[in-house]
Amino acid sequence: MSRLSFPRRAPGRTRTPVALAVPALLAVAFLLLPLIGILARTSWGEVGDHLTSPGVVEALELSLLVSFWALALSLVLGVPLAWLLARVDFPGKAFVRSLVLLPMVLPPTVGGVALLLAFGRRGLLGPWLEDTFGLTLPFHTSGAVVAATFVAMPFLVISLEGALGGLRPRYEETAASLGASPVRVFATVTLPMVAPGLLAGAALTWARALGEFGATITFAGNLPGTTQTLPLQVYLLLQNSPEAATSVSLLLLVIAMAVLIALRGRWTGTPRDTTGDPNRRRNQATSPDDDTEPGPGPRTGAGATPVPVKEATTVDERWALHADVTGFTRLVLDAEPGTTIAVVGPNGAGKTTLLRALLGLTTRAHAELRLGALDVSTLPPHRRGVAWVPQDGALFPHLSALSNTAYGLRAQGVTRAEARRTAQLWLDRLDVGHLAHRKPAQVSGGQAQRVALARALATRPRLLLLDEPLAALDQTTRARVRHTLRTHLDGFGGVCLMVTHDPVEAVSLADRVLVLDEGRVVQDAPPADVTRHPRSPWVARMLGKNAWPGTANDDGLALTGGGLLVAADPLSSGTRALAIIAPEAVSVHRDRPSGSPRNVWPGTVREITASGSRLRVLITSERAPDLVAEITPQAAVELGLADGVPVWTSVKATETTVVAV
Repeated sequence: MSRLSFPRRAPGRTRTPVALAVPALLAVAFLLLPLIGILARTSWGEVGDHLTSPGVVEALELSLLVSFWALALSLVLGVPLAWLLARVDFPGKAFVRSLVLLPMVLPPTVGGVALLLAFGRRGLLGPWLEDTFGLTLPFHTSGAVVAATFVAMPFLVISLEGALGGLRPRYEETAASLGASPVRVFATVTLPMVAPGLLAGAALTWARALGEFGATITFAGNLPGTTQTLPLQVYLLLQNSPEAATSVSLLLLVIAMAVLIALRGRWTGTPRDTTGDPNRRRNQATSPDDDTEPGPGPRTGAGATPVPVKEATTVDERWALHADVTGFTRLVLDAEPGTTIAVVGPNGAGKTTLLRALLGLTTRAHAELRLGALDVSTLPPHRRGVAWVPQDGALFPHLSALSNTAYGLRAQGVTRAEARRTAQLWLDRLDVGHLAHRKPAQVSGGQAQRVALARALATRPRLLLLDEPLAALDQTTRARVRHTLRTHLDGFGGVCLMVTHDPVEAVSLADRVLVLDEGRVVQDAPPADVTRHPRSPWVARMLGKNAWPGTANDDGLALTGGGLLVAADPLSSGTRALAIIAPEAVSVHRDRPSGSPRNVWPGTVREITASGSRLRVLITSERAPDLVAEITPQAAVELGLADGVPVWTSVKATETTVVAV
């Protein structure tokens, strides 16, 4: 027997309810029928004659003049207003935004009356404008421009404010840390990155100004050759020549549809972040950090001779650091030139707040900052000489690697040729010189981090701040970039603060480790001391060790969660302390062990994970905090370990380190 088959809906597609589909189709028809009416009633054989008649041509020329002047005025006034609404919090912000939206909901004729009462000869400012400047707006072409600007500028402000709201501030903050003034940042970083929103707003503003009618006829009148724009011409033609009015309406319809079609999917929406997805960058390269691809710039691969420090920096200066930070993060920090400090701590510990306080970019904390002999506490971010490399590098997506690296030098007044020469030297030094002419979206994650580091170092900063510079990279790339970073930090004449959650980075790159928790310093010591005697449970766990807080007594440590831990070297009774137990020091048994161990607890296996060639076993107990043991796979098999299996754990007193906190 043959089987009947029925078409199936594609996976993930939802059947449209009829109750919604019918009204939606009616709405489409409602919007479409007037357009069809224009097309159906147009005398196509006479369109050319209608559009080339003297009155229509004159009105078209005037409309173009008025609309472009309205666009120019909207750009001059609307762009700063959009930036203010998107970037600055101030009293009355909601009221100002309501004022921006008001012309969009206000009847155009009412808007014209309002303009007349404000700028007319008997209005609030009209007499003053006429007496002082001899300027009369009503019944003049300039009045038509003002009316068109009043009703059209909101389109620009709303579109640009949305684009600015979608642009993450880190690009502008990074530019400021490279020495760019606020105006330069706005012109060279902000505007280029929100260009899609700006172009969309400008196109809509121009189209709205071209079609303005009500406010124009009320405020500027209907004077042929002076204020009679194309929409007003349509209004007059309807009384004398309906066919010509239809032809002119068709022209305005075509212009409006052309603008909307041009905007569709191209210029609308928030700015694209072409550098925010490290996976996207990695997928565009042959390998995660492939430096073997030929590039348009000069090749300076791994076999190239490194550029000496003196050649890449024209000034050999040394900058010590003194910072007294108050607010959410409170600490005093001193460091000699050439010191690299790793800043670690749990989320919310104040690490990023510390960096932003040193940059002068936050109100949560304030830094009295001295770099060398200079007190920069009261200086704006672009004059502090503090360079910042965010986690993803924040390379400006509209600039090439060479232009990115030269950006800070150009902001400092260096000539274009000299800035590009120095930038190329730094790119060569970090082995990415062959990528000089590529955009950030065309390089891998590791290459982008090198470019970002070159950009920061090229400005010869007094203080270098790195916010998890390697977090977005895979393990292979991270190892290579870590080596490169260590090499070039050795020649840095200032102080470097590096936020990290990776113990390998903290140990291999830093001279000191600064541990923060809730804005306070828990520990500030060389990496070896922090590794051997961590004073923070979070750091101990970051290092892969067990950390149990408690209070010292005569027998050892009374654990905060209950129970007693016997230690070979107990502290003075009453001292708050932290017991550190290495996972490999934990023994796992199926039966209660006998012999010398003084710390023995029953427990249950809850999780087994691989860690290199060994296994890490999480064991929970009602008589002790959670404990992680590290054993070999063979031992796990012999013990028959699995999730839920009851076991015993033991730790020798000599294998426990107790430190005061």
